[in-house]
Amino acid sequence: MAHTIKRVEYFYTTVKDKPGEAYRLLATLKDLGINQVAFAAVPVGPNSTQLTIFPDDSAKLKHEAQQASMDVNGPQHAFLVQGDDEIGALIDIHKKIHDANINVYGTTGVTDGRGSFGYLIYVKEADFERAADCLGI
Repeated sequence: MAHTIKRVEYFYTTVKDKPGEAYRLLATLKDLGINQVAFAAVPVGPNSTQLTIFPDDSAKLKHEAQQASMDVNGPQHAFLVQGDDEIGALIDIHKKIHDANINVYGTTGVTDGRGSFGYLIYVKEADFERAADCLGI
C-alpha cells in the first residue's frame, strides 16, 4: 500500500455563517501569497463556521496574518496522508494509532477520482508526538 504521512500545521478562524466568508478568506490568502495543502470549512453552532487553513509555510502564514491583522488561531497539528486509493488504504494507519491507545478525534478525506487520496488525521495535541512516533514520522 503506497502512501506517505507527514506532519502538517493548521490555523483556524471562526466567521459568521453567511455567503462569501470562505471566498473572502481564500482571496486574502491568495493576495498574501499563502499556498495551502488543504482547506476545510465546518459549521460551529447555528450561526458560525470554522475555516481551517493548512499552509505549506506556517511561518509565512503567521507573519502575513499578523501584518494583515487577520484573526487566526494556531498552529495546531495534524497528519496528512496521501497515497494510492485502494480498499483498506487507511486500515494500517488507524491500527497503529489504535495499538498506541491514541484516540483519533477527527478525520477528513477525499479521493481524486484518478486513483489517489488525501486524508487528514487529527489527534489531541498532547498525543501528537506519540502518534507521530507510532506512525514512524
